[in-house]
Amino acid sequence: MTNAETQRVVDRARRFRELHTDGGPLVLPNAWDAASARVIERAGAPAIATTSSGVAWGLGAPDGEDLPLDTLLALCERVVAAVDVPVSADLVTGYGEDPAGVGRTVARALGAGVVGVNLEDSGPGPEPLRPVAEQAERLAAARAAADDAGVPLYVNARVDTYLRAVGPAAGRLDATLERAAAYVAAGADGVFVPGTCDLETVAALAEGIDAPLALLAGPGAPPVAELARAGAARISVGGGIAAAAYALAGRAASELLASGTYGAIEDQIGYGTFNELFHRG
Repeated sequence: MTNAETQRVVDRARRFRELHTDGGPLVLPNAWDAASARVIERAGAPAIATTSSGVAWGLGAPDGEDLPLDTLLALCERVVAAVDVPVSADLVTGYGEDPAGVGRTVARALGAGVVGVNLEDSGPGPEPLRPVAEQAERLAAARAAADDAGVPLYVNARVDTYLRAVGPAAGRLDATLERAAAYVAAGADGVFVPGTCDLETVAALAEGIDAPLALLAGPGAPPVAELARAGAARISVGGGIAAAAYALAGRAASELLASGTYGAIEDQIGYGTFNELFHRG
């Protein structure tokens, strides 16, 4: 990157970091391509976060790291170029067999212009989660790569204890707090705990984690305002919007094929409006 490009990334990274501490929850409707990112920005989102599942589905792959890293980063670069707000990328487990590999992935993500990353602790083998110390090393490598680049990257460490129902339910909170403490000590800026929106649990997590708490919400979860009152600092919906968009595509196709009518596609962004979204000048 040129000096000007690097400075632009640094400025966006600082702004993204501020969004986690400016007094209200950071709400991130997740995007999966450049068009969805522009639509979400137009709706008023102060930042864009990609969803690994939505990105993978849109590119013909299952969620996870079957999608080649080059393809993922090219998509991230398109999203960054399409919007004026900061972009955080879901990098799954970091596309690295070891901490050094995670560091290389993060360095490349910075080169694509992203200013935040999600890194999850799900394991590649029979165990659902990586050992705490191993994951901490991977997060430390991500932090070091960002420091080497001179970018205050926001590292959001995902803890999958609740999402994967790891261990006895009675011990899950303590296990999550143990992992969170180790990840923050390793350099994580925030902790993402998908799999629970129970308000009592959210309050305990927020109280016990010395970093902004991020949650995954959706149908059936309490409203954003209630999650925020319980202590959530960042709330996203993962692949929910992408899945809903594809469900609409399925309904529209079924209607057209079965009855030859067009009701499912009556509510559209106008052609001219959509084109105007991409006139960048």
